[in-house]
Amino acid sequence: MPHIVFERKELITTPSQKDGVDFEFIAKSYNFTQKTRKTEYRIALKNQGKEFLLSLKPKDENFMIKADKVTRLSPVTLVKNALNAYVSLNNANVLFSNTHNLKLKDESKSEYLKDINYFVDEFNTEKEIQIEIGFGSGRHLLHQAKVNPNIQFVGLEIHYPSIEQLLKQLELQNITNVLVVNYDARLFMEFIESNKVGKIFVHFPVPWDKKPHRRIYSNEFVNEALRVLKISGTLELRTDSRKYFDFCTEVLTNLPKGRITIDINKDLAVSSKYEDRWKKQGKNIYDVVLEAFNEDANINLDFDFSFDFEVNFENILKDIPTKSIIEKNFFIHVEELYVIEDIKNSGLIKLTMGNFDRPVTKYLYVNEGKISYYQGNPLPTSANIDAHKKLKEILSK
Repeated sequence: MPHIVFERKELITTPSQKDGVDFEFIAKSYNFTQKTRKTEYRIALKNQGKEFLLSLKPKDENFMIKADKVTRLSPVTLVKNALNAYVSLNNANVLFSNTHNLKLKDESKSEYLKDINYFVDEFNTEKEIQIEIGFGSGRHLLHQAKVNPNIQFVGLEIHYPSIEQLLKQLELQNITNVLVVNYDARLFMEFIESNKVGKIFVHFPVPWDKKPHRRIYSNEFVNEALRVLKISGTLELRTDSRKYFDFCTEVLTNLPKGRITIDINKDLAVSSKYEDRWKKQGKNIYDVVLEAFNEDANINLDFDFSFDFEVNFENILKDIPTKSIIEKNFFIHVEELYVIEDIKNSGLIKLTMGNFDRPVTKYLYVNEGKISYYQGNPLPTSANIDAHKKLKEILSK
């Protein structure tokens, strides 16, 4: 990560500008947890229209400045330029820097690799959608896409080498009807319209026998799958784990309506190299297919994440909860508070919120009593929406 160590000096004054970088304000850490710690700063800026924070903190008798982990962004050259601009504006004596000869990775992206925000804001197709969760080597997904060119496939995977391997094959084989996303499937479904999906493939998921809460299958996941599936659409599990098979069939048999089909050692048109190995070893392969019967109402992702009231930031410093707030479907944990001394009634609240399995860390920016999410709103998941409503309740007191 690019960073600069320089001799300690007074902070720059804000607002100010240097080399195209606009420095907007500096926020100073507030010791709200009463722990002994050194003072740190968050420096808010805009570079080429993108806003983010720099972290400035003591390093021995000097200062180190680098990108704030929560708000970092691409390309890294924006961060590098901002670091250089701050030190230059500060007329600081640089002791170490890796911002000038930093070897940058190739940040070009495949047209088939999409950020989760694409599915929230832009994804729209009249085609039937089919989704594969945890596509691994991609052999099954590639086969399905080739034999079904009129279907829009979406592949979800959290293992990035597998994503790179699939993207390479999409290019080599000129397959254009697959979109790939690096995201948790348990949350992804919330961004898909109801009754649009023909099939959801869950082939050989990690069984998580010792950590069952991490399994893909749960009542919440299956209900969300049923919402996005069209009538006669299917959720298809394939596993070599008898424990996982038993667990999933128990989840499915508790549903109020649907049809379940079970097969053992069914042959598919394509199989993974691991499946071939397991069959040679005489290991059973279990298939459990759930067919959807109902049509569901659409969901509204256009949630208003604004705060319709103003606050006294001094009261927040005194009264904001220091312990995690844990509810059934979400949590909120306030991590840090920062005071903007040059702007009356202003500061930053760093918090982690939302889903237990895919939490998001954000800053709330209080500007003269008015609150907003710094660097954009959270994704409109049900957990984030519920957490936002709770935040409004807490901060409005």
